[in-house]
Amino acid sequence: MYSHCMTKRALIIGGGIAGPVTAMALRRAGIDSEVFEAYDRGAEGVGAFLTLAVNGLEALRLLDLHDLVRDLGMDTPVMEIRNARGRLLATTSQPSRTLRRADLYQALRDEAVRRGVRIHYGKRLTGASATANGVRAVFADGGEAEGDLLVGADGLRSRTRALIDAEAPCARYVGLLNTGGYAEGVRAPGRPGVCYFIFGRRCFFGYMIHPEGQVWWFANPPSRREMPPEELAAITPEQWRARLMDLFEGDAGPMREIIAATPDILPGWNTYDFPRVPKWSGERMVLVGDAAHATSPSSGQGASMAVEDAVVLGKCLRDVPDTAKAFAAFERLRRERVERVVAQGKRNGDGKAPGAGGAFVRDLILPVVMRQVEKRNALAWMHDYRITWDERVAA
Repeated sequence: MYSHCMTKRALIIGGGIAGPVTAMALRRAGIDSEVFEAYDRGAEGVGAFLTLAVNGLEALRLLDLHDLVRDLGMDTPVMEIRNARGRLLATTSQPSRTLRRADLYQALRDEAVRRGVRIHYGKRLTGASATANGVRAVFADGGEAEGDLLVGADGLRSRTRALIDAEAPCARYVGLLNTGGYAEGVRAPGRPGVCYFIFGRRCFFGYMIHPEGQVWWFANPPSRREMPPEELAAITPEQWRARLMDLFEGDAGPMREIIAATPDILPGWNTYDFPRVPKWSGERMVLVGDAAHATSPSSGQGASMAVEDAVVLGKCLRDVPDTAKAFAAFERLRRERVERVVAQGKRNGDGKAPGAGGAFVRDLILPVVMRQVEKRNALAWMHDYRITWDERVAA
């Protein structure tokens, strides 16, 4: 199934989730690759949890990775939404699996290594330039690497994006903070398999009940001001706990009980997206995942979009011999879809902090809208998207 005659070599910048998946997709397409991670170690135990939508899971299946993740986390096929008074606003299907980011990262990284992908740590990209036959990458430690092409899977603050286009836009702050955790020994109402979302009066909250009893949760405190990373890092878990307990005072739901039962509240972070990145490629370099089209977590599609990118890029490089034309084909096949996902995520996020007047309108309209979404399967364009590996890509 996997080619043993590697004719090209790719340098992949970024060793998170997108990097190893891209390396395995390129390997299936007959392209050898090495992954270069800026940090001096892996991301074991780092981060919260994420959702892999069914379209992302099916893209993983094309790379024989579906079985690798099927036992991680929990299935979350249903979404239930309530307001601050406890009124049920909507119940809808959302075929997906929720899993810890660290577990997904480790499983993909280990499988990439098993398949022969070399991963280097402590390799922060500082520069890259085209050579006569490919591209040369330069790293902060003074090292260099050469390959036929370079893939920027280096996330929201991508150095590759800046090298492709010095005028590339910065990420857009969407007015929400994030934190969360894993609660122990608390009996939250509900059952495993359902994502419970609550529009509090002053803060949005979501939780899921793991089959083993642990409650996974997140909160999105609104903040008009984008907080500097050092300011966010200075907020202690107990300060987060006190702030969240205050934000949910008087709201119906188990938010305060869940927060109180959480031993360690995660450090907070800002929420960003990219409405549009004008240039995805240049000088034998191309962007994938968040480097090209970061979407708000409210879309539930960030990881899935990165996996889809990896598979489609692999197909394009397999079928289009000219690297620049392969990059152009990749962008043609992906841009409209991912920008639509980003827009959907922004709409979802905007509804989390609408103010008193906006909340009143939302509570009137959302039940009607969600019934129509369910009836007409209005999000089928997002979840029913499938990639066919054997279908050829035209230049």
